[in-house]
Amino acid sequence: MSPTITSPLTGDRIAALRAETPGCAYVTHFNHAGSSLPPRRVLDTVIDHLRLEAEFGGYEAADAAHDRLEAVYGSIARLLNANPAEIGLVENATRGWDMAVYAIPFQPGDRVLTTMSEYGSNVIALLQIARRGVTVEVIPNDETGQVSVDALERMLDGRVRAVFVSHMPTNGGLVQPADAVGAVLRDHPALYVLDACQTAGQMPLDVDAIGCDVLSATSRKYLRGPRGVGFVYVRGEVIPTLVPPLLDNQAATWSAAGAYTIRDDARRFENWESYVAGRLGLGAAVDYAWEIGLEAVWDRVQRQAAMLRARLDALPDVTVRDLGAVRGGIVTFTHERVPADAIKERLAAKKINVSTSSVMSTRFDMEARGLPTLTRASVHYLTTDDEIDALATEVACLP
Repeated sequence: MSPTITSPLTGDRIAALRAETPGCAYVTHFNHAGSSLPPRRVLDTVIDHLRLEAEFGGYEAADAAHDRLEAVYGSIARLLNANPAEIGLVENATRGWDMAVYAIPFQPGDRVLTTMSEYGSNVIALLQIARRGVTVEVIPNDETGQVSVDALERMLDGRVRAVFVSHMPTNGGLVQPADAVGAVLRDHPALYVLDACQTAGQMPLDVDAIGCDVLSATSRKYLRGPRGVGFVYVRGEVIPTLVPPLLDNQAATWSAAGAYTIRDDARRFENWESYVAGRLGLGAAVDYAWEIGLEAVWDRVQRQAAMLRARLDALPDVTVRDLGAVRGGIVTFTHERVPADAIKERLAAKKINVSTSSVMSTRFDMEARGLPTLTRASVHYLTTDDEIDALATEVACLP
């Protein structure tokens, strides 16, 4: 799916990529799963368009960028092995997920299945949908902590309307077996909705191989794009069955005094006003990731994350909390004496960025494990061995 990799992500290549990333000169960044450091190409793309808006007007700048904006759909489609007509550009991953999911014509008596590690915003939406008479059920995990594909298969029946999976949860390195879930659902009428917020830009994603009907993702995380923009993929044959909960002049045409016509492509999930500079920045970020090669990115991310887990696991008073048979770039841990917020504050004083993950984000999973809060350190291909040593050393020195 990705182009031939001519430069492995080691040594001089990593140094060159870091040199193209202004933020690397200022911080030691372990918050790529929150918002990554953009490369200069993305930064310049966004700033250049904002400058055009200031000098010539927002509408006029958008008109001048028309062809480049259209190319963003093609770039994302290539990233996912999809068709450009199956891509909608939205404000963020959650909004893309919402626009597609709230468009599903749920009926009283329907069942929806989700995972133990489903993201809080998604669960809130499902609980709201449940007020229509829909039952929300959680698929148990297997012995590795990932969703049990066997349990999913046993839970399927004619009432299951949709299955929801967060590909990589916000609170750990677990990578759900998305392809295996898709294989089970391939001959079942239930819609398969994949939240790829944390995996887009971190690993290769092929919607045909996965078998998902809907996929949502953001710009700002592993794709290293700007904030305030994301995308949603909806399989072509599914698009006509989903009527978005909100329509405007972008999603539909006012075709007669008392009538409107909804678009027949995934842009029916968009709205007219948008962050044009951000969309262009997203396109630049997607192209940048493609040029590097997603297989190379994934190999590097897994290596650096495994190294960080090993370093933290060797420390007294520290417990790494990641689950799953396959693990990616998010590394979560707890300290016996120091709470996660205090760890984040102490590291920030050393210009080391980490995040925290609370029970509010993944309540099913964290309540089951008795974990109120975790420290979250997320690596990317930019993360060096020296940075991992620096983080581990600071954690080792916690009082």
